[in-house]
Amino acid sequence: MSTSSEHESANTQVDVWTSRRLIRWIDSHLTAKGIDAPRVCAEMLVGHVVGAERMQLYMEADRPASTAELERLRALVVRAARHEPVQYLVGEAWFWSKRFAVGPATLIPRPATEHLVEEAVLAARNAAANGARPVRMLEIGTGTGCISTCVAAGLRGQRRGTEPTDPPVLPIDIHIVATDLVPAALELARTNAAAHGASDAIEFRAGSIYEPLTAPEQGTFHVLVSNPPYVRDDEWQEMNANVRDHEPRTALAGGAAGMDVLAPLIAGAHTWLVPGGRLVVEIGHRQHDDVRAAAAANAHLGGVDIKKDFEGFWRMLVATRK
Repeated sequence: MSTSSEHESANTQVDVWTSRRLIRWIDSHLTAKGIDAPRVCAEMLVGHVVGAERMQLYMEADRPASTAELERLRALVVRAARHEPVQYLVGEAWFWSKRFAVGPATLIPRPATEHLVEEAVLAARNAAANGARPVRMLEIGTGTGCISTCVAAGLRGQRRGTEPTDPPVLPIDIHIVATDLVPAALELARTNAAAHGASDAIEFRAGSIYEPLTAPEQGTFHVLVSNPPYVRDDEWQEMNANVRDHEPRTALAGGAAGMDVLAPLIAGAHTWLVPGGRLVVEIGHRQHDDVRAAAAANAHLGGVDIKKDFEGFWRMLVATRK
């Protein structure tokens, strides 16, 4: 394996590039370039090129790569070393133990956002227990569609990561309206919903925040969930290069205080929620006080709580429509 800066011959019979050796070398190379999670990146790149899942890579660790595979891999490693997100390079990311197609038009799903899925599923189940038929959910800024798709899957009895062909257990009738500003993101979201058998549960609409909604829909949603752009201006340069230089700024940047979308989202949430409806929003760790103040300023919201993610960061606003 070689790049323009490092050279090792892969053209002799003695010098065989196996999956094991490729992963080890790419891991070392990306580490030297300061890439986050270099081992995971190496596994994703090799698996993508040779057409193998992670477990298969290690079960067939001595599989030799072909010349064509080495050429494809070399080009991808060069791009990864320049901080291009490996998820974009391979065209997929994992979320809630499910595979989602991703592209430069959308934010790459993060594990911390899985908390929103769990909270939304719980809120929807509570609504169903109180007689809601169907349960209605609104997602603002759907991106890849991963949140809505996983909520639909969860309410149909799928365990995390199970396939849409698995028989549902205690399914709940769910109708989701998912919005986004970016047409390319909506197309990707539709593709992902179809891949996981959730198309019939999700209606995708284009527009900003509450623009795509109609007056008759006021007060009809049992759950309102969103992972909006919330990165503050003073935090932007602190972002890793793979995020700052490659992921869509419109899905990340939230203005001077990071509240450009969060503030109107919280201020208008009660208009669309049923009494007792649940608001679930991802936030930035440093916005704990600003978000709590914004929620407290909405007299129609109660039970305001800010929850931490698995890393101990303030990550999620939860509130209830009075």
